[in-house]
Amino acid sequence: MFNRTRSSRIATALAAVLPLAGCGLVSESGSGDERTIVVGTTSAPSVLDPAGAWDGSWELYRNVYQTLLYYPSGSTSPQPDAAEKCEFTDTSSRTYRCTLKEGLKFSNGNALDAKAVKASIDRIMTVAENGVKTGPAGLLGSLDKVTTSGDLTVTFHLNKADTTFPFVLGSPATSLVDPEQYPADSLREGNSIIGSGPYLLESYEKGAKSVLVKNPGYKGAADLENNGVTIRYFTDSTKMVSALEDKDIDLILRGLTAEEIVELDSKGAKTEKKLALIEGTGAEIRYLVFNPKDARANNPAVRKSVAQIIDRDVIAREVYQGTVEPLYSMVPAGVAGHTTDFFDIFGDPDTQKAAEILSDAGITAPVKLTLWYTTDRYGSSMATEFKEIKRQLDASGLFKITLKSSPWADYQQSYQKGRFPVFGRGWFPDFPDPDNFIAPFVGEQNALGTPYDVPEITDTLLPTSRKEADRGAVTKQFARAQEIIAEDARLIPIWQGKQYIAASQDIAGIENSLDPSTIMQMWHLHRKTSW
Repeated sequence: MFNRTRSSRIATALAAVLPLAGCGLVSESGSGDERTIVVGTTSAPSVLDPAGAWDGSWELYRNVYQTLLYYPSGSTSPQPDAAEKCEFTDTSSRTYRCTLKEGLKFSNGNALDAKAVKASIDRIMTVAENGVKTGPAGLLGSLDKVTTSGDLTVTFHLNKADTTFPFVLGSPATSLVDPEQYPADSLREGNSIIGSGPYLLESYEKGAKSVLVKNPGYKGAADLENNGVTIRYFTDSTKMVSALEDKDIDLILRGLTAEEIVELDSKGAKTEKKLALIEGTGAEIRYLVFNPKDARANNPAVRKSVAQIIDRDVIAREVYQGTVEPLYSMVPAGVAGHTTDFFDIFGDPDTQKAAEILSDAGITAPVKLTLWYTTDRYGSSMATEFKEIKRQLDASGLFKITLKSSPWADYQQSYQKGRFPVFGRGWFPDFPDPDNFIAPFVGEQNALGTPYDVPEITDTLLPTSRKEADRGAVTKQFARAQEIIAEDARLIPIWQGKQYIAASQDIAGIENSLDPSTIMQMWHLHRKTSW
């Protein structure tokens, strides 16, 4: 039968603690079955070089590259991995020092020492300065310089207090690479990876699969419970579900449509496929971005009228069939500082209020807008979602919407170059803190390629919050930041996702595998010895 289980989370930080219950879901570890576990997903890597990706590529990076810190199962606090220890050495949270474990090596035998760590971090900024805007340089805005002392000591000198910096070092953004194999000023080419993580990338077929095998030279905190994992990449979720049912894959991590989730659930009593559907609170959000380079998108009245019309409940109920929740701020529910400012300001959808906003600004309806979405990054439901947004806006009589779409590789390049007037984005947090739902989207240089100058947030609220070591004590600053964003309506949140994983019931370890950003640490997966 199909067994659906519900997971629980550490609500304040969306830590991926997925305790499972029910027949077949509690097992012994260390299975004697050595068959490679096969994971299916619609989130393929954009590039293999961590200096060039701030997206779902991190799923692969987490498993083949090493970072100084990482998140143990169930924890929202980063702990040492390649590092022996890390700590702030001053009272102002501006000097952060890490001491490396001895004897670390990359997969090609070269030393992973302090020099390599410095080179890995420095090149993120250099590559970005040389025109690669798709990398994670935006997460290193507080970093001034990196220095080394001997072979094992690395010191990060920050240009301002930043208690969130350890979170960045615990994310795949700061994956460590061999400076002899990864150019200092450009991305590495080819289909191979030189890392020091739990797995080696044995082979890679772009857009098809990654074959991971156990790294015999790994010296880190992960305790591998399997000898290898193959990740298969799908562009069609229907084929991915068929592959799971046919036992060609063992687990689906991302990309299930709402219809597929509901169908899998409803088939439970009628099938002998022996599958499990795991549901948990998620940190994924979906939102619209308005580009200030476009005259209409830059008009506050246009943005606010869109915010006034969009019916999130209909999108959540009819497009996603209750598998997502309406979202009324950029910080999702379950994260410290979450508010509902978009509802507080705009209330329920109201075409008359939207018409008054446009009329008061001297704008004659209908307003022509082009909305863009990507066809292959967030699953096929995104097309349906944008058709519903178009329907709502067109039905108001206040807008005439044109929809356009493109594959992720082109889409990412285009929005970074400011080519889209209005576009949809999804976001999975880099680390479990409200800072990561605000900081990446504001400032002249941000993750969206659309400058958003908000001095109160960038110069006051974020710097003030980053001085506070107790991250539960920063709700006031982030409540104000969300209020500003809602008043501007430059970013319009739409929904917050739940986490769904479909798997064969003989796969265990799922409950421990997701880190606080819902990135899968695949070394926890294993086959059951009994169930």
